[in-house]
Amino acid sequence: MLARIASGLFLSALVYCFTAFAAHAHSGDGYGGGFVAGFTHPILGWDHVAAMVAVGLWGAFLGAPAVWILPVVFPLVMAFGAVAGILGIPIPAIETGIALSAVVLGIMIVFAVKPPIWVCAVIVGSFAVFHGYAHGTELPTTVNAFAYAVGFVVSTGLLHLIGISFGILVRWPAGRIAVRGAGGLIAFAGIVFLTGVA
Repeated sequence: MLARIASGLFLSALVYCFTAFAAHAHSGDGYGGGFVAGFTHPILGWDHVAAMVAVGLWGAFLGAPAVWILPVVFPLVMAFGAVAGILGIPIPAIETGIALSAVVLGIMIVFAVKPPIWVCAVIVGSFAVFHGYAHGTELPTTVNAFAYAVGFVVSTGLLHLIGISFGILVRWPAGRIAVRGAGGLIAFAGIVFLTGVA
């Protein structure tokens, strides 16, 4: 029963991520153009996808309340990072921080690290600044900034949902291995991003 629910959530989130922007695909300024640009920005960057799915995976691995707190902390702090990027406030090593987020979060999942919830929130929030800053600095000048922000927050939430949906498998021994394996793939992807191989 739970396996069917988890797989249904996973497939629904996945389908939505790759089709929702088509429903809003009218171009130009204002809500539509800004929303679409913001929505697609995280999805089209595999470094963002890896980290955002990892947040959901780690939250599911940790269980309640982390499964809900971490996917809320990340987009909230990310929005502040985006404002910093839009304002041009200098933050060093943005790309390194984004790559490290996948490495660190992947390792947390692989080794089933379960620190106190406040530590988890600090780790996730710290990396969210880098992701948000990247979104903010890449804001197209022709789109509505608010709509753009709404777009990338929504797609970030959906990526977290994909991670949570897959992470529900930790309830079973084989699923726990699969989730930790996914964490290993995310960490490996982060290392690839960090070394600039990809």
